[in-house]
Amino acid sequence: MDYPDIDIAPLIDHALLSPTATPEQVEKWCREADRFQFATVCVYPVYVKLAAELLHNKTPKVCTVIGFPSGATTTAAKLYEAQEAVENGATELDVVLHLGALKTGNTDAIYREIAPICEETGQTVKVILETTLLTDTEKQLAAEICIDAGAQYLKTSTGWHGGATVSDVKFLKDLTKGQIGIEASGGIRTIEQALDLVIAGATRLGTSRGPELLQQREGKDKE
Repeated sequence: MDYPDIDIAPLIDHALLSPTATPEQVEKWCREADRFQFATVCVYPVYVKLAAELLHNKTPKVCTVIGFPSGATTTAAKLYEAQEAVENGATELDVVLHLGALKTGNTDAIYREIAPICEETGQTVKVILETTLLTDTEKQLAAEICIDAGAQYLKTSTGWHGGATVSDVKFLKDLTKGQIGIEASGGIRTIEQALDLVIAGATRLGTSRGPELLQQREGKDKE
């Protein structure tokens, strides 16, 4: 298949979310993000301050995860975690949705969780849906609530329960009709996957393999 000439580098959240991540790896990820001009480096909250120092006055932003990976922390804990992350230099917050509340139709609880983070931090909020665990009805409900709550993106996955699929990205794009960004994340290992997801409607790509994807693209361009 011939792919259009899409520059995916500015769409990549360069993720370092291994439980064993070290400060040295954070430094490496930040160097790579600056070199390739990725959108962000996404690190655990404990490394936000370090990443913010390393990326000061550089193009890539600092993203972190909130309530990761289960989403089953309390609303107050998520808000505190988000506020502390912003104080430490994060400008994008990837919040894991409380799936138990979604599964039981407790829409008020979901709204009360997301809206205060959006309002009180004033930063970009990306809500992680964990699409592989949801029905289409649940995805639609989550999308509607997140849009109402003020989130800027819907993110498919943590990567802990499977990853992004073209069908899920298309579904979310058709559902939201451009009202909110869509981040495909989890399991993106090839440039073909990345491009297919962008063509399907992804406006961000969450992956730890950004440099590899760009190398693959460069190799194909030379064929």
